[in-house]
Parts: sequence; C-alpha cells; structure tokens
Amino acid sequence: MRPSTTHARPTDAEIEILNVLWERGPATVRVVHEAISQNKPTQYTTTLKLMQIMAAKGLLDRDESERSHVYTAAIPREHTRQQMAGHLMERAFAGSLRSLVVSALGGRRATKQELDDLRSLIEEHEQPAARRAARRRGRTR
Repeated sequence: MRPSTTHARPTDAEIEILNVLWERGPATVRVVHEAISQNKPTQYTTTLKLMQIMAAKGLLDRDESERSHVYTAAIPREHTRQQMAGHLMERAFAGSLRSLVVSALGGRRATKQELDDLRSLIEEHEQPAARRAARRRGRTR
C-alpha cells in the first residue's frame, strides 16, 4: 500500500532516477542503474535503495507482480518542474518571477525559438481564463 503523502521535492539523485523513468517509461532497477552509470559511477545497491526510498515517499510506483520489480514515476515531469521552479523562485528570488526570468535569460543567450515560445506563453497568460481553455481545447484536436 502506498503511503498517503504529498510529494516531497526530489533530491538531485532522485531527479536523475525520475529523468530515466520519464524518458524510458517503466523500468527495473537494473535498467535505471545502467542508464545512470553511463554518466557517473554508482553502485547498484545505491540505486536500489534510492528507488525503494522514492517508492516509500510516493515519488515512484512499484509493480511487484514479477520477480524483478518494475518502477514508474508516480508524478508527472511537468508537475515536478513547476514545483521545483516555484521553490527556487521563492528561495533564491524572494518570490519575484521577474527576477527569476531576468536571471535565467542573463545566464545564457536564448534562441529565437525560446524567445518566441516565451512571447506566446506571456500572451496566453494575458488572455482571460475562458479563452485560454478554449485555445487549449483547440490545440488538442
């Protein structure tokens, strides 16, 4: 039975595991460990323990029906990104969205596509909620 918890903010090591699962889909500890080991040396038992802890925290779901347990991310990637960005904005930028964006843009040169995407996002947020919802419905068809 999965504990009823609000999802804790993942650590850097947990984000590495989540990234593998978000990109590859459901996987065993062995698959996740091999993917992480390509970038940095790590022990299988460390990956196993982290994934067990993540399941207990509600970050991962575990299918125990097979001999090798299969794990899936219990939280969507976008939810995690929004949570982490909000936390960063509060802690490092005193809650200022403007300061966060200015710092992000000052850190490296944005591509034309990234700037166009930002303009579209700003325009979408300036629209009344009903129009935004109608626009989203139109995009999914």
